[in-house]
Amino acid sequence: MPGPQLPDLHRRVLDWYAVQARALPWRLRHTSPWGIFLSEVMAQQTPVARVEPIWHEWMQRWPTPADLAAAAPGDAVRAWGRLGYPRRALRLHAAARAMVERHGGEVPDTREELLALPGVGDYTAAAVACFAFGIPATVIDTNVRRVLVRTLEGQAQAAPALTRAERDLADAAMPGDTDDANTWNVATMELGALVCTARAPRCDDCPVADLCAWNLAGRPAYEGPARRGQAWHGTDRQARGAILAVLREATDAVGAERLAGAWPDEPQRLRCLDSLVADGLVEPLSRNRFRLPH
Repeated sequence: MPGPQLPDLHRRVLDWYAVQARALPWRLRHTSPWGIFLSEVMAQQTPVARVEPIWHEWMQRWPTPADLAAAAPGDAVRAWGRLGYPRRALRLHAAARAMVERHGGEVPDTREELLALPGVGDYTAAAVACFAFGIPATVIDTNVRRVLVRTLEGQAQAAPALTRAERDLADAAMPGDTDDANTWNVATMELGALVCTARAPRCDDCPVADLCAWNLAGRPAYEGPARRGQAWHGTDRQARGAILAVLREATDAVGAERLAGAWPDEPQRLRCLDSLVADGLVEPLSRNRFRLPH
């Protein structure tokens, strides 16, 4: 898209967001940097509707990094519920401890310090810097990538993995004004989540449909590398989740015979149990018993 069209794109997307943004609790002005940090980790690869109730529970139980750091790692895993990818709970716990040890119990306010926390990558560091501290870092998630390649490049979908060209595109698309840049990050995410969706885009409701290169080109089909969906039924991910569900519900250590009821395929169950122990999500005890980490 030629440069002169970017201001129009910015204005329309920002105006749309001002009216259509979802009222999510971590977007409220009084939300602490810790609350924003939690939301960004929880919402990775997880629908917001599933995140919100768990986020409220965590914020009530552990309103500061120090509160979570003082808890057992297993408490974090248990409270994670069924958000998926439970290693994120352990990483949050480790990050909270690092905040206590290195930053006086506060979420650090620079991208470099955020990146140094356990389990924090480029996306989380940029998002927390932007949304918690007003630093206009370029925030790039799946929704942002899709919106930008459609509107600016005329492609149906982004590449399977983030490319250098997409990073450059996202940087170039940022508004020059700091406040607009910070809002642009969340506004493009919201547009991708609600309107410019992957499978059924609502182009008739899009505020920039007449500027979108993909829409103007007749919405050509995706022609890039095959995009593999994530299987679930019968996978190790499902088996690990079933084992963790038993341990989350237990008030004490659980014997191997009880875990056998969680997943009938013994070789797969034992393999997944070993992987859970290796990941630090399960603690093995004597007499073939297991529990969440203490």
